[in-house]
Amino acid sequence: MQIATWNINSVKARIDVLVAWLKETQCDVVCLQELKCEDAAFPAPAIEELGYNFLVHGQKTYNGVAILSRHPIELVRTGLDGEDADPQARYIEVIVTASAEPLRIASIYLPNGNPLGTEKFEYKLRWMDRLAAHARQLLSLEDTCILAGDFNVIPAPRDARNPDGWVQDALFQPATRHKFHSLVNQGWTDAVRHLQGPEAGIYTFWDYQAGAWQKNNGIRIDHQLFSPRALDRLQAVRIDKHVRGWEHPSDHVPVVTALRK
Repeated sequence: MQIATWNINSVKARIDVLVAWLKETQCDVVCLQELKCEDAAFPAPAIEELGYNFLVHGQKTYNGVAILSRHPIELVRTGLDGEDADPQARYIEVIVTASAEPLRIASIYLPNGNPLGTEKFEYKLRWMDRLAAHARQLLSLEDTCILAGDFNVIPAPRDARNPDGWVQDALFQPATRHKFHSLVNQGWTDAVRHLQGPEAGIYTFWDYQAGAWQKNNGIRIDHQLFSPRALDRLQAVRIDKHVRGWEHPSDHVPVVTALRK
């Protein structure tokens, strides 16, 4: 059973890329971020034609998350507790029934937080606190659970080709990294690091500017965090880096895990 996360960077603009990749991989569950469209504008026919059910939490022009599934899917919640007036569509959580043990999956688009010294960075930190509070509750359920998405966090220097170039960026701030590691230390496991070890050079994002893709000047900010029960089923992980070289790509690439059923 394959579970993927991918910041698609406008699902309508990249629908051909998404469809080609879905046909290539046949992933069972796909968490998408940065849809940049409202629910009604989601390109449903192209997704349904490939045999996927889907649930969408969209927003016009910005943000937006969705989960596609070849198996029955049930909405648990959209959004996080803590700021009732928060209009940003950044979190969706579902139950996927693909075996005797249901799988709880969240698609997450964590705030970018730039520029530093503004409300945007403060919002990022508050949002991370809200995510951590909910994640702690999820662990208490002892479900098979995966938090997947664009976390907009570079966890460590090894997760950037040029870490010095990110020192003044919200993705690499000490406060950002501390909150991410505190989240993981609740009892979650970073699937990529668990199976691929501490090696450098593992990236999921290459900027469109300054030839970042051609120079392999990348960063790792797209993650899948596994609960203990989910970790028991983890078999493999890969990053579909080749998709970044396709025509009209997203600046992110899919991160895919394989679970035993």
